[in-house]
Amino acid sequence: MAAGWLDDLTAAAADREAAGLRRELRPHGPADEVVDLAGNDYLGLATHPTVVEAAVDAVRAYGLGATGSRLVRGSTRAHADLEAGLADWLGTQTALVYSSGFLANVGAVRALARPGTLIVSDAHNHASLVDGCRTAKAGNDGVQTVVTPHADVSAVRDTLAAHPGRPALVITESVFSVDGDLAPLAALHAVCREFGALLLVDDAHAVGLLGPRGAGGVAAAGLAGEPDIVVTATLSKSFGAAGGLVAGPAQLHRHLVDTGRTFIYDTALPPAVAAGAAAALRLIAAAAGDELRAELADRAGYATARLRAAGLEVPTPSAGVLSVTAPGPQQAVGWAAACRARGVAVGCFRPPSTPDSRSRLRLTINVGVARDDFERAVDVILEERP
Repeated sequence: MAAGWLDDLTAAAADREAAGLRRELRPHGPADEVVDLAGNDYLGLATHPTVVEAAVDAVRAYGLGATGSRLVRGSTRAHADLEAGLADWLGTQTALVYSSGFLANVGAVRALARPGTLIVSDAHNHASLVDGCRTAKAGNDGVQTVVTPHADVSAVRDTLAAHPGRPALVITESVFSVDGDLAPLAALHAVCREFGALLLVDDAHAVGLLGPRGAGGVAAAGLAGEPDIVVTATLSKSFGAAGGLVAGPAQLHRHLVDTGRTFIYDTALPPAVAAGAAAALRLIAAAAGDELRAELADRAGYATARLRAAGLEVPTPSAGVLSVTAPGPQQAVGWAAACRARGVAVGCFRPPSTPDSRSRLRLTINVGVARDDFERAVDVILEERP
């Protein structure tokens, strides 16, 4: 009977509820007074007056939306200016802006795979990269994905060595989104160059925070502009905006514009968001950005020391993500809920959002939060631990 599918969904929801895997939408208003250690606005730029003013000016000039895909009517001077600024900052020949970081990753992986490509993907890679690997098989015969243990350069080398002569694409994040640890980018690049493989680095949690002028993990590793590296990132974290980017050689830009499905068939990022992101970029790359990065690093060290002193398991953060292990999914949900009831928002990561069986609270540093409020939030997290 056709209605049976609803019964199946109801039963599946009950199973998730019993396992502590139910998820909730929690809309908030503009006057929300919760201390935000859950969002990704690392540098507090989402509400920075310069960023907001640039976006408002663009809304008045262009209207609310882009009104079409980039190849129809969606490309504006705001997009072009942002892309030029990003390429210069990242040290790449070109940068192409997408409407989301998820679409940028899926589109980049699909575009870089050709028939027979071997994809080597880190076990802790973001869901968008995982979906990119799955999508890459469409229309490309013989594409194979091998998932290697987390941050294991030897495993990557062994995998490439076992498939000589095949086109190969190695995929990693720079700062990993779950535990906040830093990938061994220089060593990975050396292995890729040894075997003629291309390296794709999702720099989402490092751009704005690491490297000279905050240009990201690739720049911090001294690899900016290398011709065998493709950089992807999102504008929704350190930029406080939205959208994604793919940066690399001019030939890649041409290929993405001509063939990239997640670029061609998607409505463009609103011009106001592009203009706001460009204003954020100027702040990030200036001396003011250095001050914000120093404050973020200080807060990350402070919170890590406090949490570890209380006996909690916290990997050393390399940027703005702090991962705190919870006993299990139900305890993680209860811990996050107790913090929220006391005015502190924290991330709650459980399987299948985690790459292993562990549940975590994920804390993200936001230097836009007053320092006193930040320290009080750490107190709350400690007081409400399971």
